[in-house]
Amino acid sequence: MCLQKMKDDHKITFIRGATTASGNSVREIEVAVVELINELISRNNLIKTNILSITFTATKDLDACFPASIARKFNGLDSVAFLDCQQMHVFNDVDFCIRIMAQVLLPPNYAIKHPYLKGAAKLRADRC
Repeated sequence: MCLQKMKDDHKITFIRGATTASGNSVREIEVAVVELINELISRNNLIKTNILSITFTATKDLDACFPASIARKFNGLDSVAFLDCQQMHVFNDVDFCIRIMAQVLLPPNYAIKHPYLKGAAKLRADRC
């Protein structure tokens, strides 16, 4: 019955977002990831158990730590499937950029709010 209720009330949805770290230290990446995940959750009124997976990409100038390990530790998302990838290098890309694609359960027709923060706001000005 619980599975049927969830199936009727929610659908799998993907939410995109991005932010920039102020530099390539563990602390700078930590601050950026925590803010991005908190914004993802608060802007979309997400229940943590409705977050199925999050894929992170980071530009090649970020290599001090794994964004997923930060999200798991600071946001209590230890049951979420995470994947870290390196963002494809493109000339003139945003520096120190962390992007996400989150797979979540939301009610049908929910107005998704994609968090594009700091220097990453220029990637999708239409979604800020």
